[in-house]
Amino acid sequence: MVVKNLTKDQLKSLKNYTIVLRPDDNNTYVAYIPAISGCHAWGKTPEEAKTELNYVFEMIQEEYLEAGKTLPQDVELTVNYAN
Repeated sequence: MVVKNLTKDQLKSLKNYTIVLRPDDNNTYVAYIPAISGCHAWGKTPEEAKTELNYVFEMIQEEYLEAGKTLPQDVELTVNYAN
């Protein structure tokens, strides 16, 4: 695949996004980017979940590029914790 005339928005990386990393119900971890629908991954450890998220992000980014779309802007999160 040859991609020409990429804009700054099309060249985003994980560093441009808020990543949520949390334990899941079955003794695994989930990592996801709230701003990008479907951009989530699981792993046995937090590190494994984040590594898998890298792969998912790259696949989604390629889909956006092939469709001529730009990735969405990051979102601001408010985290509430209740006991």
